[in-house]
Amino acid sequence: MSTRVATLPVGTYTDPGQTGLQLRVLAKQGDKFSRTWLLRFKFKGEETRIVLGHIPATTLDAARGLAREHREQAARGIDPRRARPRRIERPTAIAGSATPSNIDLRHTVGFLAAEFMDRHIKATRKRPEYVEKILENDVLPHWAQRDARTIKPREVIELLDAVVERGSKVMANRVAGVLSQMFRYGVHRALVDTSPVQLLFRPGGKEKPRERTLSDAELTAYLANPRACTRFERLEHVILVLLLTGQRRGELALARWADIDFKAKTWTIPAEHSKNGRRHVVPLTAWAMDEFKELRGMADQSRWVLPSPVPTAPTDARQLTRSLAKCRARFKKRGIEPFTLHDLRRTCRTGLGKLKIQPHIAERVVNHSQQKMVATYDTGEYLDEKRAALDKWARHMRSLRDAKKA
Repeated sequence: MSTRVATLPVGTYTDPGQTGLQLRVLAKQGDKFSRTWLLRFKFKGEETRIVLGHIPATTLDAARGLAREHREQAARGIDPRRARPRRIERPTAIAGSATPSNIDLRHTVGFLAAEFMDRHIKATRKRPEYVEKILENDVLPHWAQRDARTIKPREVIELLDAVVERGSKVMANRVAGVLSQMFRYGVHRALVDTSPVQLLFRPGGKEKPRERTLSDAELTAYLANPRACTRFERLEHVILVLLLTGQRRGELALARWADIDFKAKTWTIPAEHSKNGRRHVVPLTAWAMDEFKELRGMADQSRWVLPSPVPTAPTDARQLTRSLAKCRARFKKRGIEPFTLHDLRRTCRTGLGKLKIQPHIAERVVNHSQQKMVATYDTGEYLDEKRAALDKWARHMRSLRDAKKA
C-alpha cells in the first residue's frame, strides 16, 4: 500500500498494517484528487472516525503512528478528538461519530479551568477576575476542548512564546504562573496525572521592578494647574487623593462614603478591599479632606466615592487608568513624563523617606505587609504617627505648589 497511496483511484481503502486506519480518495475539480487519512475506532461503545491528515503532508508511516497513538489514548479512556493541538488540523467527526452529548467533558482543559476557578481561585483570592481574564484570553481559546491529560510541555512553551511574541512579556509570566497553579490543582483533584508546566525560567524574562516616581519638578508642574493637565475634572482630584494618601488605585475605586469619616478625618479601607487582606485606617490631611469633598459633590448621591455611569456600582479601576492615558500629551506638554496611578503611591512612599519619616511608619502609611513576627505581635494602628507623616508630606506638596505661584 505504501507505494500506491498516491495513485489509488476514488474509494475508501483499509490499511492492513494498522487496525482502523483508512485512506479516503475523493475526486475534485479536473483531474485532482483529495487523499485523506481516517482513523476508525470505538470510544465508550460509540464508533466514530476522525481525520488524521492528508497526503502528501501526512505520509503513510506518520498516519500509522498517529493511529497507534490515538487508539492507545482511547484504550486509556482519553478521547482522541480532544487530545490534539488546535493549531494542527483538528480531528473532524465523520458520519456515525459520537454526538457532543456522548463526549466526556470532565477531562477537558475547560472543565479543569472551571473547577480551578470555582473551588480554588474564588475561594482564596479577593480578585479572582484577574485569573479568570487570563484563562479566558490566553488559555481557553486554544485549549478549552483539549483533554488536559494530553497537553505536552512543548505546547505550554509554544503557547507562552506566542504571548511573548505579541509584545506582552510580563503577561507571559502571569499566564505561566496561572497555568502552573491550574495543572497542580488538576493533579490534586486527580483530573490529570502530571503537570505539563515544567519551566526553568520565566518565559517573559526577569521583570525589572518599576522605579518611576514623580520628581519635585514634575509635582510642581502638576500642582501649579491640575485642571490643565487632566481632561477630566474627577481625575484631577483622584490624582491628588492618591498622591496625598499613598493608597492604591483599586482601593479608591472601591471606596464608599461610609468609609470616609469627615469628623474623625479618616478613610477606612476594609479588609476585603485591601491587597494584604488587613483593615487599614488612613488619616486624612486637611488637603485630602478637601479633595474628598470635591469628589462628594460629583458623586450625585451615590454610595460610592467614584461611581460608575451606573450610580449603583463603583467605577472600574481600569477606567481610571484609561482616563490617565488619554491625558498623556497634556502632561508631556508641561514637562511631566508618562506615569501610572501606582507611581503616585510610590512617589508618596519615596517622599516620606526623603522627609526622614521612620521606615516602619512610612510602610504602615501605605499599608505594606509587615514581616510575619511584627505583623503577629504589633497590631497597632499607629494612627497619630501616620497622621504626622502625611501632614509633613502634605506640607511639602503645598510648598511645591506655592513656590510655583510665587
